[in-house]
Amino acid sequence: MSKHETTMIERYWERVGGTLIEEFQLVRGDADSGPRRADAVIVLGQKRDRLRAGQRADFPIEGKDVVVIQAKHERLSLTLMGQGVFSGELIKRFKPRSAKSVMLCTKDDAMLRPLLAPFANVEVVIDDAGIE
Repeated sequence: MSKHETTMIERYWERVGGTLIEEFQLVRGDADSGPRRADAVIVLGQKRDRLRAGQRADFPIEGKDVVVIQAKHERLSLTLMGQGVFSGELIKRFKPRSAKSVMLCTKDDAMLRPLLAPFANVEVVIDDAGIE
C-alpha cells in the first residue's frame, strides 16, 4: 500500500471511527490459492485504535459491523472494482454481523460506476483531497 493510499484510508477512518486494522489478511494462501489482503478493515463501534499488519489475531471481528477497504490513488478501475467486490465476499468468512466494502479512489468513472449497482454492500468513495 502506498503512502497516498494510506493517507486516503486515514481520512476515511477519521470520518467513520472504530478500530482500523491495516493490511488485513483475508486468505492466508496455500498450494491451491494465493494470499489475499484488504488494504484495511475498520471495525465499527469499537474504540479508536490502529492495528498494524499482523496484529489482527488479537482482534476478532465475528459478530461485529465491519468495513473492508481497498484503495487506489487513481481513477476507479476494473482492478479496484474486482478487489472491492470480492474482498466484501471474502470478509464474510470471518462471520461479521454486517460487512460493507468500500473502494477508495481519486476519481470516478462514469462508464464503470453503474456496473456496481447490483452490489448493495459496495460503495465507491472519491477522495480527491491528495491530488496535486
